[in-house]
Amino acid sequence: MGRLFSRRASLAAAVKCSLLLALGTAAHAAELKVMSTVALTPTLNELTPKYESSGGNKLMIVYSTIAELKKRIDAGETADVMILSRPVLDGLQTQGKVAQGSIVNVGSSYVAIGVRTGAPKPDISTAEKLKTALLAAKSISYADPAKGGASGVYFAKVIDRLGIADQMKSKTVLVPGAEAGELVAKGEVELGVAQASEIAAVAGAQVVGPLPGDLNSAIVFAVGIGSTTKDPAAAKSLIELLTGPTGAAVLKSKGMDPA
Repeated sequence: MGRLFSRRASLAAAVKCSLLLALGTAAHAAELKVMSTVALTPTLNELTPKYESSGGNKLMIVYSTIAELKKRIDAGETADVMILSRPVLDGLQTQGKVAQGSIVNVGSSYVAIGVRTGAPKPDISTAEKLKTALLAAKSISYADPAKGGASGVYFAKVIDRLGIADQMKSKTVLVPGAEAGELVAKGEVELGVAQASEIAAVAGAQVVGPLPGDLNSAIVFAVGIGSTTKDPAAAKSLIELLTGPTGAAVLKSKGMDPA
């Protein structure tokens, strides 16, 4: 009888210990809010399960254009982790909205032309050949400059510089964010302009190449910790995953050049 009681007591103690450990883990687990440029969507989609399974923390990710996210942050919204362009993050750090010394470069991507997989790739090797290809295209899509998408704002300046802004208007489909690659893949437009990483991430779309010569534009993306975060350790662990070997491999597979 004594042995039976002893076994039951030991079992009860083991169950209690397990429950305490589970409660301790749950209490330590954090939900991190991340505000990220849409250019990192493919990368974060792949890294999120890895991050959540490794430490029990959960991610709540808000995607939008860099301009829209900056507008929201300037208005008072914040996040534990922010992934934007390096110049924007540096500015937010100066304003005290990003923790001092927390910014790390993630990688870079260039503005590219994309076509449907299997379609002939136009020659865009020079400014003149790019101009010819754009004028010959039946339709084209890029991010609405009015919405603040970096690639759209830049490309609008490119076609203006090429002197073909008026000719392109009637065959241009503006999208709110990174949807140009999707329209190309569906065959709804002939050419798409976006970050190379955004086009490469879409099944059915392929990158033709960067804009030629001095028309080319690369954007450096960076990550920083929000100054109001309540769990800087969890935020730092996400940054380490994103900027470490695992993150670099995923970034490269999504058409980005890791930092």
